[in-house]
Amino acid sequence: MRAPYGTWKSPISAESITRSANSIYEIIVDPSTSIVYHVEGRPSEAGRSVLVESRTGRDVAGQGWNVRTGVHEYGGAPATVQSGIAYFSHIKDNRVYEVDARQSGATPEAVTPENPAHRFAQICIHPAKTNILVSVFEDHTIDQPSSVVNSLCLINTNTKSVSTLVSGSDFYAFPLFSPDGDRLVWQQWSNPHMPWESSQILIADVSLTDSTSDPALKLSNITTVAGDANSNISVGWMSWASNETLLFLSDESGFVNPWKYDVSSKKSSAIFPEPVREDFANVMWSLGMFPYAVVDPQGRHGIFTAWRDGRNILYLVDLESGTRKQLDSPYVTVESMRTVSKEKNQVVFVGGKVDASPAVVQCTVTLGKSSPQVTFETLNLPGEPPFAKELVSVPKGMTLKVPPDGEPLHIVFYAPHNPQYEGSSVDAEKPPCVLNVHGGPTGMAFQDLQSRIQYFTSRGWSWLDVNYGGSFGYGRAYRDRLNGQWGPLDTEDCITAASILASDQYNLIDPSRTVIRGSSSGGLTVLTSLSLSSNLNAFTAATSLYGVVDLVALMKETHKFEAHYMQVPGTPEEKEKILKARSPVNFADRIKKPLLVRFPAFLQGDIDRVVPKEQAQAMYDNIINAGGTAEFKLYSGEGHGFRQEAHQRDALERELDFYERCLGLKEQGKL
Repeated sequence: MRAPYGTWKSPISAESITRSANSIYEIIVDPSTSIVYHVEGRPSEAGRSVLVESRTGRDVAGQGWNVRTGVHEYGGAPATVQSGIAYFSHIKDNRVYEVDARQSGATPEAVTPENPAHRFAQICIHPAKTNILVSVFEDHTIDQPSSVVNSLCLINTNTKSVSTLVSGSDFYAFPLFSPDGDRLVWQQWSNPHMPWESSQILIADVSLTDSTSDPALKLSNITTVAGDANSNISVGWMSWASNETLLFLSDESGFVNPWKYDVSSKKSSAIFPEPVREDFANVMWSLGMFPYAVVDPQGRHGIFTAWRDGRNILYLVDLESGTRKQLDSPYVTVESMRTVSKEKNQVVFVGGKVDASPAVVQCTVTLGKSSPQVTFETLNLPGEPPFAKELVSVPKGMTLKVPPDGEPLHIVFYAPHNPQYEGSSVDAEKPPCVLNVHGGPTGMAFQDLQSRIQYFTSRGWSWLDVNYGGSFGYGRAYRDRLNGQWGPLDTEDCITAASILASDQYNLIDPSRTVIRGSSSGGLTVLTSLSLSSNLNAFTAATSLYGVVDLVALMKETHKFEAHYMQVPGTPEEKEKILKARSPVNFADRIKKPLLVRFPAFLQGDIDRVVPKEQAQAMYDNIINAGGTAEFKLYSGEGHGFRQEAHQRDALERELDFYERCLGLKEQGKL
């Protein structure tokens, strides 16, 4: 069968996608029992997150409990489990709760005082005194970005008290006791830096006091492991190989590589004899992801993820010799890796394939052979995609050469694909294209199965993800291209990518029917392309999902974590002038093409704490007042992203309908 591109009939519906849209955020392993748990997002249950025992599928806490944290607004690491007891953050009241993870229907009990202004994440349990917890702590008593206080806190579950343990920096992450409990390490950084720009790792000796008193733990001999507040080196992602050896990652070489710290000599060193030109971690937008795990009792071997050509690969690394061997793996994304059993050489992670939903995957590796053997077992029952594998358009990672100097530009391309169609019934027709701009802006377009993309490609659309300059996974130099150029550079990269794919060299897309969409910072790219770019006619239609439109207002209103993100050089007056000149809200009169703006509110009310909804409202009003065309939809009860099933479905259907109307595809499909 043949039909015009973009008009193909597809069995993939928005309803079927969102009905099966449960997501796995991260993995937790009980070190005492080796039982694996995961945090699962459920759009069908008003978007709540649930702690689940992975192998059995049993919910640890029942209806009404939302295992999520608002630390840094993006959250992550809301729960931990040890000796069968789970501790988790309940986002409805922000308290930490304790529950017996071994019993179905057990009632959680609060272990922190009632105070909705307090937030907790990355809870760490002392190995011997399990009533002693250390946690990342965020205090919103004065709820203005400059007044929010971050620290490491001590939680005593016996006295149900919270006290400050470490303070003075703007942000903290990854508190972690050594296996014997005698030391504590953590990561810290301060504005104007993000953790992937400049951060430090510190270590301290731990002494316990009477556990019935407060504080029940004290720190001494605080020492810097790696990093410097005045340097541009990022360090983090710590893990103990043994009581004497701390592992971490550093981008000192220009790529994020594994390092280790010897407690006795107090010296840090790179694990690889020569730097590897691959990044071994994501940038830390979320606190819950982790990129490697120790895999043997001696602490000599670890399984590490790394990024190559936009996909994750797995390495078995000898932590003493620095040798590495790539493992055969079908997973293109590997996240939240944790040790399951050092005796059995097992780790677990969230694994994503190009044609299957992400799953909780247990990996077992055989050591002591020249070619290590690896096996994978799926622990949970992942929701199957609401369509057959034959419908999947497989992503193709590509590196374009940008003239005149041939600078690399990384993209991911999806061709139209539907087994019911052989192609277009229109001679020499090229398909319409959705160009997607990822958020961050230092994010990345992943290549695991995403039903939203297949929703379009199965209808005869092509899809183009652009990992523009600034995206992670390609080394620090590529990511740093965006410094001081947020808005202009990412926008021009997207226009260039579309132009190259439409050229005779590739001939893959129709330049007159290419639309652009983006969420969060990607929304800024979308709106900049229509109002401030080198080619205001590059795209036929556009969708901004909770996107940035006013950089001046954003720097004043956004949350603390990003309050100084992507700043430009100069005096305050010079900065404001540059940001104003790069804000699409001031140039709405240039936007003449239809624009669909979607901007949700925050889950706790009608507020998005990352990009306030007022930005979208101002942009919409300015476009209408300038005589342009725009559509606006506000989703109540939503924050920075859509978590509820009905809203996810409505947003997807609206977007497709909008494009079909703009390109006249509905009329074409009736011919």
